[in-house]
Amino acid sequence: MDILVDFSKSVDALITLPASKSISNRALIIRAIAGESSPIENLSDCDDTDVLQQALISVQQTIDIGAAGTAMRFLTAFFAQSFSRECVLTGTERMKQRPIRLLVDALEALGAKISYVDKEGFPPLKIVGKELLGGTICLKGDVSSQYISALMMIAPAMQNGLKIELIPPVISRPYIDLTIHLMKEFGVVVHSNGNCIEIPHQHYKMKPFVVEADWSAASYWYEILALKKEGEFFLKGLTQNSFQGDSKLVDLFSQLGVSTFFEETGVRIVADGKPIAELKYNFVNQPDLAQTFVVTCCFLGVPFHFTGLESLKIKETDRIFALKNELLKFGFELEEPKNGELKWNGNKQNVMEEQISVATYNDHRMAMAFAPIATKMPIRIENMEVVSKSYPTFWKDLCKAGFVFSEKIN
Repeated sequence: MDILVDFSKSVDALITLPASKSISNRALIIRAIAGESSPIENLSDCDDTDVLQQALISVQQTIDIGAAGTAMRFLTAFFAQSFSRECVLTGTERMKQRPIRLLVDALEALGAKISYVDKEGFPPLKIVGKELLGGTICLKGDVSSQYISALMMIAPAMQNGLKIELIPPVISRPYIDLTIHLMKEFGVVVHSNGNCIEIPHQHYKMKPFVVEADWSAASYWYEILALKKEGEFFLKGLTQNSFQGDSKLVDLFSQLGVSTFFEETGVRIVADGKPIAELKYNFVNQPDLAQTFVVTCCFLGVPFHFTGLESLKIKETDRIFALKNELLKFGFELEEPKNGELKWNGNKQNVMEEQISVATYNDHRMAMAFAPIATKMPIRIENMEVVSKSYPTFWKDLCKAGFVFSEKIN
């Protein structure tokens, strides 16, 4: 369904953010490897986590994980080390275009038995589970951190443990650090020294665990305040010392006029400042924030030069293309100086169209990053349902904050 989004009143609301899917998905994989049933509270109820949960208990030979990239990477590693289990992992047409060769090659080097069902280097995958020997592998650090995290989480189950030597540069390191933190939380020893990660053979020790709220989801509420330039929100469930890399948005949005105040049960964010004249930042460690900041800066009139965006082209869609294409509808012409970069010089062309329709490319973050534009002008969001991938209650929460929709939001 497409919806017309408008805005009718000042900004003030208490929002219960979704649980972190990054933490939820890692905790589920670790629990499955441990073979225990300790409770995990506040699990994310997004599509990606639901798909992962169902896959872990499925007895089907073919498992369709849809558009869930994290599930594809994590489950490839998990099933590769699952004794006496044979399955085929498949997904959407877009998933079949997302490369996975580096992870498969690494797993095969460690003793896994995996073959490609169709196109070499891409899903679907046929996996025959077996005990993995482990050992030492070298991996390029500028590939998806999910490959690295997938290998790390199954490492304790390998006969000889695992030593990963990462070849610089290493991107999205906070996601690797998050995996290390959670593995330690569940009782295993991880030695991390620079670009070398060593994990001996051992066993996870499960315990009751509560998943914290998602900092990536918080970014859209910061964006609303930055664009509206007034009001405040209380975002429930966020913590100050989070291992989520996207918590960096606190510092970044302080430069765009939004302040953060940490309280016992979450954070209060307030639009109380002016944006800087120009924003330059390397998103190598926070790629999922890129769309939020590109859109925010354009509509604030803040020129920017963002780097570290190489991984955006292999996400749910080619996010570089999608951003350039959709922002051009509003008169913003983005430059791509080189691979992994986006730049805007501050110029905007006049646009005659009164009601612009934003395509979402089956990408949840496209829908959520563009929705706050409704604080400036009515816009139409195509295929609104895509937000279920990470934030199923997004539209309902916007209703609480004064957004108005052409269709009833259930």
